[in-house]
Amino acid sequence: MISPTFIYTGIIIYLLGMLAVGFYASRKISGTEDFLVAGRRLPLWLCTAALSATFFGGGTILGAGGAAYKGGFLAVIADPFGAALCLFLAGLFYIRIMRRMKLTTVVDFFETRFGKTAGLIAAIIMLCVYIGWTGSLLVSLGFILHTITGMSANTAIIIGTMIVFAYTMAGGMWAVSLTDFFQMIIVMTGLVIITPIVISKVGGFAFFVSSLPEDSFRMTPKDAGTIEWLNYVRAWMVIGLGNIAGQDLLQRSLSAKSEKVAQNSAYLSTIIYLSFGILPVLIGMAGSILLPGLDNPELVVPKLAIEYLSPTLAVFFISALLAAVMSSADSSILACSSVLGKNLLPFTGKTFSDKKILKWTRLSVPVFAIFSMFVALYIGEVYTLLLDSFSILLVGLFIPLTAGIWWPKANTPAALSAMISGSAAWIIFKFITPGIPSDMIGLAFSFLAMVLVTMLTKDKTPANPLQDADGVTILYRDRLGILK
Repeated sequence: MISPTFIYTGIIIYLLGMLAVGFYASRKISGTEDFLVAGRRLPLWLCTAALSATFFGGGTILGAGGAAYKGGFLAVIADPFGAALCLFLAGLFYIRIMRRMKLTTVVDFFETRFGKTAGLIAAIIMLCVYIGWTGSLLVSLGFILHTITGMSANTAIIIGTMIVFAYTMAGGMWAVSLTDFFQMIIVMTGLVIITPIVISKVGGFAFFVSSLPEDSFRMTPKDAGTIEWLNYVRAWMVIGLGNIAGQDLLQRSLSAKSEKVAQNSAYLSTIIYLSFGILPVLIGMAGSILLPGLDNPELVVPKLAIEYLSPTLAVFFISALLAAVMSSADSSILACSSVLGKNLLPFTGKTFSDKKILKWTRLSVPVFAIFSMFVALYIGEVYTLLLDSFSILLVGLFIPLTAGIWWPKANTPAALSAMISGSAAWIIFKFITPGIPSDMIGLAFSFLAMVLVTMLTKDKTPANPLQDADGVTILYRDRLGILK
């Protein structure tokens, strides 16, 4: 049995290290742009690490590990496979034009392209998404510490929340990017260590594969009906398309020092995420053999660490799990704060200096962290909340964002109709047709509203031009993220 004192000591050293990095980063903050997008100075290596670490959170390690424990590859299509698709598509179709616009938040795009009302609706949607996502990450944190130390899950959630908001509040995007870099190294190293150990305990890779149920590595449904195929498509699209409109993803791209860096960091992150994201899936599947019958399969990864790693390696891997959760939680909290400081404060009717905006943005970090903490204290399953959070982005923002970049005729009435109808349809059909994926229905409503309303109103309400933050019209050339 691993000594609790040894575990606590290792975890405390790790957390203090992250706080130190955060407060070091605070010295780089001189204004709102530094805090929110790191002064647009992130090099390729740091932008890639931040982007990879943002996606590689508790949903991947605990959620996907638990889902794979129950259902193999087909149960984890959304994450990591759909998430890797999201990174690739963002690099190919979205990131260059967003970086060219010199935006600070995704909501800036909706304000610029479709007006202030669209920006307000987008901001509200974004806050709902990231409070929910942060909640799922804090649940992961509680699972980890509760499983390893016996600490109350609620106590662990509260402690983790305080640590994350402390270094995020201090250093903003610089702190998030630097801590993400170190956390990504720890996560990848930890997964590389534990995966072969766990598979060897099963009896080697060949025995591991032969011991699993038939079709465990299958990537498409077998003998499926219409509903099963709809759910399969939904699994690819919820994160694969929905998170393209996410503040956490695009904020890293907006922080890159150039369009080329932003684009290439997305492609590199795709490779890194898929390569390492498959490891917790394999661990979860191995856990179904080594630890059958778990009441909560999402605990399989930390339970395997306790069971089969030496004390030193166990503490290292626990730190890796904490790193994965915290690297996503800090990004999610910063996403909320960015939207409030940059997009919601102007609706108060007052004029704020850059110093005041920075102050309010920083002060909102603990507010959103605490909101998310209360969500975490009242939910129990990581993977479900993760997918529901990104469903909101898919039905509410994905279609208007895509049309705004790729369809010059897309106008304000159409964008508002798409945002409202998609979100409303998702909520309504979630209750009246629980057997049918309501996010697919919401996406269809959003698409139809965007196309039909644009065609009906384009003569009366011309589309706003695509402009950067300085009001300069953006050229549509070189929108594709093609390697040169």
